[in-house]
Amino acid sequence: MNHVRVTNKIGVIVDSLRLPLREGLKAAKEMGADGVQIYAVEGEMAPENLSSTSRNELKRYIESIGLKISALCGDLGGHGFQDRQQNRAKIEKSKRILDLAVELGASIVTTHIGIIPEEKDSPIYEAMQMSCEELGAYAKSMNSYFAIETGPETAARLKSFLDSLTTNGVSVNFDPANMVMVTGDDPVEGVKLLRDYIVHTHVKDGIRLKPVDPRDVYGALGYGSGTDHEKISKMVASGEYFRELPLGKGAVDFPRYFAALQEIRYSGYLTIEREVNTNPVKDISEAIEYIKTFK
Repeated sequence: MNHVRVTNKIGVIVDSLRLPLREGLKAAKEMGADGVQIYAVEGEMAPENLSSTSRNELKRYIESIGLKISALCGDLGGHGFQDRQQNRAKIEKSKRILDLAVELGASIVTTHIGIIPEEKDSPIYEAMQMSCEELGAYAKSMNSYFAIETGPETAARLKSFLDSLTTNGVSVNFDPANMVMVTGDDPVEGVKLLRDYIVHTHVKDGIRLKPVDPRDVYGALGYGSGTDHEKISKMVASGEYFRELPLGKGAVDFPRYFAALQEIRYSGYLTIEREVNTNPVKDISEAIEYIKTFK
């Protein structure tokens, strides 16, 4: 019996189910999810492909089956916002994804911005800072957030970067498994450190098998090809450096992690992400049941 009691709503990344969108939404509801996170970068959910009629229909459909959107995923891949040449287009696309989120009744877009360099005076740091400054101000003007996913760097480095911005319009999507698998950071300490910025979370578990250079996972400007979700899925499944595991089977100490979230009064979603695609529907159903043991 778990002593920690969580009152947070449970979300599911609907794309993790590997089903057509409406089927995925129905399945998420049937499994007992309260909300869903949806990728909105390409295909039918890309902002440029959704007319205002389609947006209204989708919003009504989601409400009609009793779900809410916890966040949209606006991760544009590549090197995040490290490459000044590409940032203008990426900033504009990110803003359109946030507009879409707001129209669908959500206020969060999660994203990867690239690995934050240690050197604060580097051109890459500056390019990322300028992009996040603009995105943060835009989000703030709409009472919304862009939420950077944890994992590519330590919580301390991420906090120092966020502290350098003038608003909290860019905040944090906390993923404990990424920390455990890639940087070896302690998620509980991470929650405490980033407490003022956490607006969304991913619930995922995993284990680190040997140290890995974060650039080999997420890429970096001038180093490899950038974030590639197919590549990450393969790394996560085959597990030379780390492996994603079902909830409770990896190195994330969920009783302590959930207790830390309660302690900082986090009231947002616990959104289940599964990057291993062998039997996603079964895995995600079991993940929901696992979280429910804390309710």
